Amino acid sequence: MKDKMFTKRTFLHGHTNSRNAQAALRGELSGVKRLLPFLGPAFIASIAYIDPGNFATNITAGSKYGYLLLWVIAVSNLMAVLIQSLSAKLGIATGKNLPEAARERLPKGVSFFLWVQSELVIIATDLAEFIGAALGLSLLSGLQMPAAAVIAAAGSFAILELQRRGYRSFEAVIASMLLVVVLAFAVQIFMVKPDLAAIAKSVFLPRFADTDSILLAAGILGATVMPHAIYLHSSLTQNRVIGRNDHEKKQIFKFECIDIIIAMVIAGAINMSMLIVSAAMFYAHGLFIEDLTTAFHAFNDYVGPVASFSFGLGLLIAGLSSSSVGTLSGDIVMQGFVNMRINLYIRRAVTMIPPLLLIVSGVNPTSALVTSQVVLSFGIAFALVPLILFTSNKSIMGGLANHRVTTLLAWIVALLVVILNIFLLVETLF
Repeated sequence: MKDKMFTKRTFLHGHTNSRNAQAALRGELSGVKRLLPFLGPAFIASIAYIDPGNFATNITAGSKYGYLLLWVIAVSNLMAVLIQSLSAKLGIATGKNLPEAARERLPKGVSFFLWVQSELVIIATDLAEFIGAALGLSLLSGLQMPAAAVIAAAGSFAILELQRRGYRSFEAVIASMLLVVVLAFAVQIFMVKPDLAAIAKSVFLPRFADTDSILLAAGILGATVMPHAIYLHSSLTQNRVIGRNDHEKKQIFKFECIDIIIAMVIAGAINMSMLIVSAAMFYAHGLFIEDLTTAFHAFNDYVGPVASFSFGLGLLIAGLSSSSVGTLSGDIVMQGFVNMRINLYIRRAVTMIPPLLLIVSGVNPTSALVTSQVVLSFGIAFALVPLILFTSNKSIMGGLANHRVTTLLAWIVALLVVILNIFLLVETLF
């Protein structure tokens, strides 16, 4: 009975949004009301761009090189806009997500391989997100990591339960959590008073200082461009608003592009804020910070408890929200690549086991976060290459097939991402 009630409730939410969306497509709505039915998917996908792995790389980069690598975050976000727009477009044009398209278009063995590697990538992602949430709670409350991990687990289950209320409720909660992270770093920016002229110079003047700065740039990029966000976005748009012809699909995609730009600008601003705060606080005082626990206490010592609290709160919220998105992505890749599905709560429970074991064993949380980002780099090419191939194919995409310039830019981005991540892997492992 409960499942039937959930199905009906979800249908009614979807039906209402679909009705408003169709009215918007017919031009019966104007202004913000015309855009509202299409907002949401990019905000959920953007959570992957501010997970605890980003905290680790951005804080380290800011404390070691000051504002130097801000341009890397800006460029990474421009890449993210392009990549996420291709993913969203695939769902809108075909009614299928990227894993489903791969299962249909690629040999069975290739599809199975892509599923296995994507599951490993999502496990690494979940490791970073869950450990980050537990660490944030531990820093805020003073609880030991194992106890904080148990409470964080309960919190992630609670967020997952929100999906039972329909995607609009889930999107609203995720957007609210994103807002909390924005406010947390806005407080820190206000308190540390960064050098605005140095920020502007660093954003618009790409440069490196040494080999280590290139390595950190690769880490920032690897923590920004996330494979599971690519899979996820195509799923979020595939049946949300269904276009009946190429004209309507193009309209839907235009609205979704606005959604993507807004969400990516917010995610980019948060990532920049992490690095700016670290540069203004730690680099200015000659502190090289590679550990998030050390960063939390340094904020308290040099700025005050409000700054350290906002940092811990941002880490906690980012970890909880991104872990729920990671669980959704795992469900999508299994259903898409191999046409199987397991209960989301079972998946959530199973993926909690590795980080819980690491926490109990006493592994340094920040080291685990950094290691997880290296594992993530393996999966980027396996998501990007099929995405570009499919979205460039007119027989698949119809009128939404990529323009030649778009395809060229996408291949350049893919090549750059792969080269930088190979560099990251070689430097980290050898």
